[in-house]
Amino acid sequence: MSEPTDNDEAVPDQDPAVDAGSAAEASETPEAPETPEAPADFEGPRRRARREREERRAAQARAMAIEQARREAKRKVLGKSAGDSAKVNRGAVRGLKVLMWTALISVLVVGIGLLLYFTPVMSVRDTVVVGTEAVPQEEIVAAAAVAAGTPLLQVDTDTVAERVATIRRVASARVQRQYPSTLRITVVERIPVVVKDYPDGPHLFDRDGVDFAVGVPPPGVPYLDTDNPGPNDPPTKAALQVMTSLRPEVAAQVARIAAPSVAAITLQLVDGRQVVWGTTDRTEEKAIKLGALLTQPGRTYDVSSPDLPTVK
Repeated sequence: MSEPTDNDEAVPDQDPAVDAGSAAEASETPEAPETPEAPADFEGPRRRARREREERRAAQARAMAIEQARREAKRKVLGKSAGDSAKVNRGAVRGLKVLMWTALISVLVVGIGLLLYFTPVMSVRDTVVVGTEAVPQEEIVAAAAVAAGTPLLQVDTDTVAERVATIRRVASARVQRQYPSTLRITVVERIPVVVKDYPDGPHLFDRDGVDFAVGVPPPGVPYLDTDNPGPNDPPTKAALQVMTSLRPEVAAQVARIAAPSVAAITLQLVDGRQVVWGTTDRTEEKAIKLGALLTQPGRTYDVSSPDLPTVK
C-alpha cells in the first residue's frame, strides 16, 4: 500500500448505500436559491425629530379643540355665543376708548377755560359801539361799566346789555365778545314817531309810546293830541298804530294826529286837509285806501268805513 501524500486528502470511509441515496436525493430535489435578508426599517435623527414635532402638534391641536369645546359649552350654558362675546368685548373696548378720549378732551377744555377766565390772556382792551347817532358813544361805554383788563369770559353780556338799555334813547342793546380782546356793543336807538308839547318843551315818543327825550323834534314828526300819552294809554297806542301803518309818503304829510279815544282818530295834514280815520279796525286796508284818496281834490277824506271811503 502506498502512503498518502500532502496533496491527498483523507476521506473517511462511507457507506455505499448512503452515498447512493444522497446522490439520488440531490438529483431529484433542486437546491433553492438563497434570498438576501430584508434590511430592518432604519429611522434617522431628522426623521425622528420631524415625527416628534408632528406628534406635539397633533397633541396641541387636540388640547386646543378640547379647550374650545369646553368654552363653547360654557357659553351656551350662559346663553351667549362665541360671536356675541367677541362683539361685546370689542364694543367694550371701543366704549372705553371713547370714554378716555372724552375725559381727556373735557380736562383740556376745562383747563383752557380756567386759564382764560382767571388770567388776562384774553381781556377787554377795546370797546366798540355800533348803531349810535343821537347817543354819544362815551355815554354807552360809561353805562356798560366794563373795566379795561377784565377777562372776556367774566363779562356778563346780558347784564351789560341791560345797563346800556337803561339809557332813555336806547331801545335795545346787544353785547358780544370778540376774541381776543374786544367787547362789541350794538345799539338800536329809539326813533321819534310823534311829539307832544309840555311846559318844559316837546317830548319825543317812539312807536311803543315811550317818552324818551325832550328837545326839538326832527322834521316831519307829527304832534300828538291825547290826554295822557304813554305806553299803557289806549288812545296813544291807537294813534301810534295808525301812524306806523301809513305809507311813508302819506306819513310825511301828517302834521297832527288827534286821538281823544280809540274810536275817534283824526289826522290833520300839513296843507290843512282832514282825514277821518275812526277806529283801528282794518287799519292796513284804511292806509291803502287813504293813499289813493289823497290823489283826488277835496278837504275831508273819510276812511272810517273802508268799504265806502268818501271825499268832500
